[in-house]
Amino acid sequence: MSHDRHEAGFKRRTRVVDALATLLDAAAPHGRTESVPIADADGRVVAEPVDAPAPVPSYDRAAMDGYAVRAEDTFGASDRSPAVLRAAGTEPESIGPGEAARVHTGSALPEGADAVVMIEQVEAVGRGSGQGGEVETFDAVATGENVGEAGEDVADGQRLFDAGHVLRPSDLGLLKSVGLDAVPVYEPPTVAVIPTGEELVQSDPGPGEVIETNGLTVSRLVERWGGEARYRDVVTDDEAALAAAVEADLDADAVVTTGGSSVGERDLIPEVVDDIGEVLVHGVALKPGHPVCLGVADGTPVVSLPGYPVACIVNAAQFLRPLQKHVGGTSADPFPTRRAVLDRKVPSEPGTRTFARVALSAGNAGDESIDGDEADLPAATPTRASGSGILSSVALADGWVVVPEPREGLDAGEVVDVELWEVTP
Repeated sequence: MSHDRHEAGFKRRTRVVDALATLLDAAAPHGRTESVPIADADGRVVAEPVDAPAPVPSYDRAAMDGYAVRAEDTFGASDRSPAVLRAAGTEPESIGPGEAARVHTGSALPEGADAVVMIEQVEAVGRGSGQGGEVETFDAVATGENVGEAGEDVADGQRLFDAGHVLRPSDLGLLKSVGLDAVPVYEPPTVAVIPTGEELVQSDPGPGEVIETNGLTVSRLVERWGGEARYRDVVTDDEAALAAAVEADLDADAVVTTGGSSVGERDLIPEVVDDIGEVLVHGVALKPGHPVCLGVADGTPVVSLPGYPVACIVNAAQFLRPLQKHVGGTSADPFPTRRAVLDRKVPSEPGTRTFARVALSAGNAGDESIDGDEADLPAATPTRASGSGILSSVALADGWVVVPEPREGLDAGEVVDVELWEVTP
């Protein structure tokens, strides 16, 4: 995609969905796997199908405290005419006809029993509930009543998870319950994060200098999204230095640069990527952050994020996150959303997907202009309509409202979905 971007600028911008598809088509899952203990597998991606090696439970069990019986021995039992059974003691291995055995919730059903009478429906008589005594049952139970059958929770050989599933804490409990102590997962993808710009310093900025924040933010996002970040030192605006920095990390699963992705004289990254590989997309119909550059070098995807902090974060969420999930063996779930009512207009350029940062506040109760259930929704207040360099506008926001390409802004009072982009990995 060689071109003179200084002269061409961004006369043509690629739609977000097309840019992402192009990037993912150029990247492949890394395929590296490992086996990790169940206790350490939270958030990891399953690498191959996992089937249950044993049923859960592995035996028929009592679902209630009471007495294990043969259901046919209770037929006709009632409050006025209880069935009298011999007590077989507490949790014996088996019972015979006309016998009942004391059981507790979760205990194994003795052989010969096929139902449980709840403790409230039984009364010990004679020598009590011990072996040799008698019990009266005031309830007729059906076969299988108050019994948890073997395999009721998980059947033997049941498919638990397919490859690509992201494990949650409840999943780990399920894996342990079937007797597994380890699970095959993909290794976390490695992402090299290279901040660029001769004006950047890590602390104590002088005149004309700026504290580096994009690399730190992006590297922590990489880790939150399940990857391993290589947070590199700042690289100055020099083509040779930039090329060397990118080439040094092409063994990573993805390379991300921050800054220098636009069309100014000091925006050198697109030429560098095109020299050592190929620029796939440069300029996306997205705001803030249309100067994003997507490419590939020696088979490694390279995402060049804009230098303005808000634009950097928006593009990381839209391109780096799905790329990272893709190379790590899974796909990116949509961000969770929360319904809210806009309390002021959000402008947008038709043909551009706009991400408006908003803060959520208490419900709209008391606003007479809002009717019905909408009055109970939170209010969404734009933290700033413009200014992709204002980091606080996103840091102090609860999420963003996405204005789709066909819309020319959103009006105050509209019910919108706020993407809670920092809530989920």
